[in-house]
Amino acid sequence: MAIQYWWWVLALGIGILELMSGTFYLLVIAIGCAAGGLAAALGAAMWVQLTAAAAVSVAGAAWARRVRAGAPAAEPAGRNPDVIADVGERVRVQAWDADGRARVQYRGTQWNVELAPGEPAEPGEYRIREVAGNRLILARP
Repeated sequence: MAIQYWWWVLALGIGILELMSGTFYLLVIAIGCAAGGLAAALGAAMWVQLTAAAAVSVAGAAWARRVRAGAPAAEPAGRNPDVIADVGERVRVQAWDADGRARVQYRGTQWNVELAPGEPAEPGEYRIREVAGNRLILARP
């Protein structure tokens, strides 16, 4: 069997592993193997095939790293409104304790609430910034 087919089989195998892992790094290595196979199909020497595979893989890995580093960091689940539907909802606080805690009526029951850091302890309407266990962390809207 010609060497180019080994490159294609290797690219396919690594591509299948990529589908199971969900990272882009194995994908770019598979594309690098495909580049080595293309070089072999064009009749290039083995060192050219290896250089092509390595160059494409390294360039692709650098690209994947840059894309991953540029992605915004995911918010903690307690602050993410896509995870906790209560984040962003409004509650009314009648009075605060001296330590910045209170009890409020929300969704048909009493909840323990705390002020977010830097917020003044004044009665009024607040927005749920975070859910931490069984406590709501509140901030001004």
